[in-house]
Order: sequence, then structure tokens, then C-alpha cells
Amino acid sequence: MQRSVEHSDIRTYDFIVVGAGSAGAVVANRLSADPRNRVLLLEAGPASRPWSRIPVGYAKLSTDRTANWLYTAEPEPATNGRRIPVPRGKMLGGSSAINGNAFVRGQRQDFDTWAQLGNRGWSYQDVLPFFKRMESYESGGDDAFRGRDGPIRVTNPSHDDPLFQALIRAAGEVGIPHNPDYNAGDQNGIAMSQATIASRQRQSTAHGYLDPIRYRKNLHIETGALAEALLLDGRRCTGVRWSAGERTYESRCTREVIVSSGSFNSPQLLELSGIGQPERLRALGITVNNALPGVGENLRDHYAPRTRWAIGAKGYTYNDRARGFGLVQQALRYVLTGRGLIGAVAAPIRAFVRSREGLDAPDLLLGWVPMLTEITPKGPVISRQSGMTCYAHPMRSESRGHVHITAATARQQPAINFNFLSAPIDAELTVRAIRIARAVMTAPSMLALQSSEIAPGIDRQTDNEILDWVRRAGETTYHPVGTCKMGQDAMAVVDERLRVRGLDGLRVADASIMPTLTSGNTNAPSIMIGEKAADMVLKAAG
Repeated sequence: MQRSVEHSDIRTYDFIVVGAGSAGAVVANRLSADPRNRVLLLEAGPASRPWSRIPVGYAKLSTDRTANWLYTAEPEPATNGRRIPVPRGKMLGGSSAINGNAFVRGQRQDFDTWAQLGNRGWSYQDVLPFFKRMESYESGGDDAFRGRDGPIRVTNPSHDDPLFQALIRAAGEVGIPHNPDYNAGDQNGIAMSQATIASRQRQSTAHGYLDPIRYRKNLHIETGALAEALLLDGRRCTGVRWSAGERTYESRCTREVIVSSGSFNSPQLLELSGIGQPERLRALGITVNNALPGVGENLRDHYAPRTRWAIGAKGYTYNDRARGFGLVQQALRYVLTGRGLIGAVAAPIRAFVRSREGLDAPDLLLGWVPMLTEITPKGPVISRQSGMTCYAHPMRSESRGHVHITAATARQQPAINFNFLSAPIDAELTVRAIRIARAVMTAPSMLALQSSEIAPGIDRQTDNEILDWVRRAGETTYHPVGTCKMGQDAMAVVDERLRVRGLDGLRVADASIMPTLTSGNTNAPSIMIGEKAADMVLKAAG
């Protein structure tokens, strides 16, 4: 039942940004840079949480309900009926405050494809200036590709670790070259993972974009503020209804509302506001304000099994170096140098590879974690067995799912259906990725460390045997996109300027607008979307 809204609770701004995550924090920063713009930023979660600034904090925050929506997907055939956990950030910085810290822009082809789909202004050359604007990259690279003075500091982990050196040699032994900068034009090869970590701290958008501007008198940040519906006056969005505790508020805007709530919560908010598939909305008693069949559709994500490998040689993995007194040593190393387990990106080394010869660009991703972990109700813990984890998956999944509300309230999780492996090519490429991971892990340099396969296990050799294991063991890599996709077709939710079709004064700016998946992690492209969205909004405002 809707709570009453008192007149004194109604406040007016020029712009309202819903969601302070990877994109929303960026939009709020750039819009409020002009002191004439009154900006309200709404965030459902808290301002910060313990561990959010520490790089390895993702392990703690993966089960923290106050900082994480802790969604779960619906059971489906590709997961053998399992309900896969789907963590999403719920605090200032959003998922950039709880993720594994990897920094991957994607490939030139990703963005050129968006432009070829009719989205003018989204080619690689169009978005490159925004990628450069957002980052401060201090590890060399080409100035034509890399930014030097942006809000997010990006670093390269040291690859002087003997285990990482062995992996790079092993990859070379099976034809995968070393790539010193996979974010500079050519993604192909194995490399240390570039990371949003600097000076021992996670570089979330809360840290880079919000902390430095909290003094701005024209920016009002509300945390613990759950957006319940968009306010519409005919065909124009005029504000947001939101709640904090037991009170409900209405905030009005004179220019635009920018929804940056992520690939699950952005379509949820649209549907709660009567924007979406008419029959679905009417069934829940919601008045249809704007029929848009694409809202909540086109959900894509990377579905990846984690292959597991024992390492017999002692002292190479964190299973040997970070248990018992070793953990104390890791804490000391972090304090003194910022390195080691506590200061590390989740997968410190990764390879972008081609599934077959003749492809213009890599289509598979392998990522290595230098330890084995076990899942517990309190989160992942370091296993007693020494080893490595290698996830392997196609980068541009063709399987499409959907996310939709099941009740007329923002307090109930929407139903998430990924429809993983429904596209035959995804299943085929997943098997190829696992076979390439096997080739690297059984190359001479890794055999010298006494590597041996734990999972899927050497008894699984045929495609069907491997796929059976993938269905039992695969997980999301936490990269959902596409549910408010940008485009020109009937299923597009926003146009190339991120304006919601059929309405004025309303845009969506986050990973949900991606028409297709980018090649790798999605945090960096989401920040870029925030930068580009703010630029378009400011130009429209004049």
C-alpha cells in the first residue's frame, strides 16, 4: 500500500540521478560541476561499509546484505535447476565498491558493433575520449589510448611473482603471446590484470567521483533512499517517489531524471512506473503509462565454470602463503607495500584468446586466481589444498534472458532469468575455452609446478561430458547488461542519446543500455557510459 506523501516532503531539483553506482556517481559528479545545476543523487544503500576501500573486501562484501542486494537467479536448465547467487552493489559506488577490481574496457569491435546497430556516436573512436577522461593510468602505455588525469586511478599489478611468470611462459608455450596493455587497441594475449587499485585502496566511483565533491552545495546525496516510482505528467517524467525508513518522499525536477540503477533495478523501476510490457504490468495492477516491450528483455551475462587445479610445488599459491601465520604476513605486506592477497585484484592474470584461427579478435577469456577457495555461508574461505582456479568463458554471449518484476513494489526482488547456454554457440565456445585452459595448465612451465586437474577432471573429455559439468558448476561472472537496451528496433528501450522512447525528461545510463556484451568485465564500460551520458545531458541543457 502506498504511503501518504506530505507537502513538505516535496523538493525540487534540476536533475535527479537514481543510483550512485559505476555510472550514476559519474553522472552526478559531472552534472553538479556547474554550480547552477541543482542535483539530487538517490542511493538505496549506505554511504560506505567496512572493507569497501580494501581491495580484497569483495570477499567480505559478497554476503553483506547492507552493501549488496544479494539477488538470486531463477532455476533454469543450464544450471541444473540451481539458483545462482547474483551479488550487486548497494552503496555509494554500487558494484564498483564490491567487485573484483579488474579494469577491462573491451574491444574496438564491441563499440563499433553498437554503432553499426544504428547507435550513432557509440563507435570506438566516439567512446575512446570518455575512456581516457575517466582514468589516470600511471603504468606507461600510449597517450593515444590512455588517460593520465581522470578520477579513477588504474594500475598494473607486479608480475614478478614466480607463479605469474610461470603462467605467462606456459601461455607462450601454447601460442598465446604476452600483451603489455590489453586496453590500448589490441586485446589479444595474456597479461597482468589492470586494476582499479591505487595507494592500497579500491578506486570505486564513490572514491573517485563522489568523495572529492561532497562539499558542493548544489549536490544533495540521499543514502538509504529506495526509488519506488518515477513521477509522470503525461508524456514527461517530472520526478521520483522514494522512501527512507517509514517515510515516503516526492522529489521533482525541472529538467531530467537519469536512471542509473543497473541492469536489474533500472528495468524494475521503469516497470513499477508503468513503463514496459502492457500485459505484464496490467497483470500486477500497474497502470500502463508507456508501452515498451523491450524493458527487462535482452539480459546477457558471462556464464563461466571455474576450473580447479592442484599445485604440488610448495609456496606458490595463497593456499600456502595466506593461511594461519601466513595471513598475518599478508596483512603486514599489505600495510607496508600495498601488495599481496589483501591488495590484489580478484584474478591477477588473464588471457584474451581466439577460439579458432582466422578470427579478427579474441572471443574467449581466461582468468586465473592464485588459490583455491571453498564457499561457505559466511562467504568464500581459502582452501587447505594448494592450487589455482581458472575461469573460462566466451566474451560475447549470444544467450539472452530477461528480468521482470513479480509484484508492484520495489522491495521485492525482480525475477532474473539468464537463459544461459540457450544459444548453441555459447555452449560450443565454453567447451573450447576449457580446452584452452587445459592446454595452458598442462604446458611444460606449469607441469614444472606439479599442476594437476581437479575439475572438471581428466575423466571428462567429450564435449557432452564437459558441458554436463559446466551446467553443474558454472556461475555468473557478475556482468549483467542489456535490459534497457539502446537501439533503433522495436525492442529498444532508449535511443542513442539514452532517452527513454516515448517520454521526455527521462534517460537511462548504466550497463542496462548495452545492446551487446563487451569483451570482458563491465565496470569500465559502465563508467564510460556515465561520462558520455553526462556529456549528452549537459549539451542538451545548453
